[in-house]
Amino acid sequence: MPFERSSGLLLHITSLPSAGGIGDLGPAAYAFADFLAAAKQRVWQVLPLNPTGYGDSPYASLSAFAGNPLLLSLELLADRGWIGRDRLSALPGSSGPVDFEAVTEQKLPLIEEAARNFLQKHTDEEWSRFEAYCRENGTWLNDWALYSVLRRRFNYALWSEWPDEAKHRDPAALDRLRQEHAEDLAIAQAIQFAFDEQWRALCDYCAARDIRFLGDIAIFVSYDSADVWTHPELFELDENLAPIRVAGVPPDYFSATGQRWGNPLYRWDVMQRNGFPWWLDRIRRAHFLYDLIRLDHFRGFEAYWAIPAQEETAVNGQWIKAPGAALFQRLRDELGELPFIAEDLGMITKEVDALRDQFHFPGMKVVQFGFSGRGAHIHLPHRFVPNTVAYTGTHDNDTTRGWWENGASGGEKAAVRAYVQCEPQAAGESPVWPLIRAVATSVADIALYPVQDILEIGSEARMNVPSRANGNWSWRCPEHALTPALAERLTALTEVTDRDKHDRDAQ
Repeated sequence: MPFERSSGLLLHITSLPSAGGIGDLGPAAYAFADFLAAAKQRVWQVLPLNPTGYGDSPYASLSAFAGNPLLLSLELLADRGWIGRDRLSALPGSSGPVDFEAVTEQKLPLIEEAARNFLQKHTDEEWSRFEAYCRENGTWLNDWALYSVLRRRFNYALWSEWPDEAKHRDPAALDRLRQEHAEDLAIAQAIQFAFDEQWRALCDYCAARDIRFLGDIAIFVSYDSADVWTHPELFELDENLAPIRVAGVPPDYFSATGQRWGNPLYRWDVMQRNGFPWWLDRIRRAHFLYDLIRLDHFRGFEAYWAIPAQEETAVNGQWIKAPGAALFQRLRDELGELPFIAEDLGMITKEVDALRDQFHFPGMKVVQFGFSGRGAHIHLPHRFVPNTVAYTGTHDNDTTRGWWENGASGGEKAAVRAYVQCEPQAAGESPVWPLIRAVATSVADIALYPVQDILEIGSEARMNVPSRANGNWSWRCPEHALTPALAERLTALTEVTDRDKHDRDAQ
């Protein structure tokens, strides 16, 4: 799939200034799409849209398939008659960081109330769409609904701590539980139906404005997830269904003990022997959600760091080869050309590069990484190649202004000054827009900028600190910050760097 020369913005849905205390798929999302169109930006990158678990991280999801109910717009549900607008008056406002606990306590019951109302009162046409949706998505939808309902019934304990008959998925017990919780299961299905309808409406709105969605897939899934509970045979679990080995990365310059993520590892041999059906389903789902798909931790498809589950750190792990080439070939044979972007950051080997290049996947470059020495210069624009997606920073970085003010060393600042001419500001020099221009003028096919960078906001707007367990993912874009003047500034840069499709077509 060709990746046309273009540019775009990184802003997760939760970061929108929507009513209800968290960004959602309602009016603020459409307003952001209008800003993208006005600024001639053709890519909107989001983080995983799945229901979040521990730490509210979209990368620690309760399902690799389901949509996060908190992203539903109650305003749009009210427009459809699922809930009275008066029921929304007590919700939090549209400004300030996300308080996930408060939003869950206040918004989720209203989402469930709306779904219950739909089940009790609906048009024939709506019900026909709902029944078709349940048939088409039954592979994952029924499993997610049962998992989410039982998780609540058993006080949100890990599924491995549920009663044995539920933990081990005894068929008779599950049938009984389905009958006991039939209404709750239907509510969970209706919520996913509403999520997909709201998401597709937003996608259609963006497509009409020549905007594509770039979505994110985490390579591993959480142990506490519908996926592992439903398919334990696909993961390295012992007879008690506890992880045998878990995922992470080895010690490096940044951490003497590495990172122990704790995700259960796949039984790649089982998956490959059966033709990777779970991955086919997962990528089909991703194709439905996104136009372009970023594969997080791409190097794990070539080899992954396997840590014995009893180890408290990542030190005593080992590299194990993964059948990435066989997987990607199977996906290509079944689904056609793959719109994948390889997140190939970190310590990357020639074998990982070869796997990426074998399937012609674009790699990633992050300019903020490029100033710490000659070995880092692969992240500077003069080293880019066209088949690249280039960033000023990602959700895991500090904002560019925050990095400049709080993280960059004296040597890095000197290198930035030598590479770009920093812009004077009232509080001093700023490299933010010079670095945005450096990315835009590069040969990279796609140039992406976090919204925090085009707004020149500091560390208070950082989305995620990878080593911090809590307090991440809560930043929201201030209301009225994305002004017509800012759109004009982006438009001028986009046009002069030939990242506007219509201008290129006219040449």
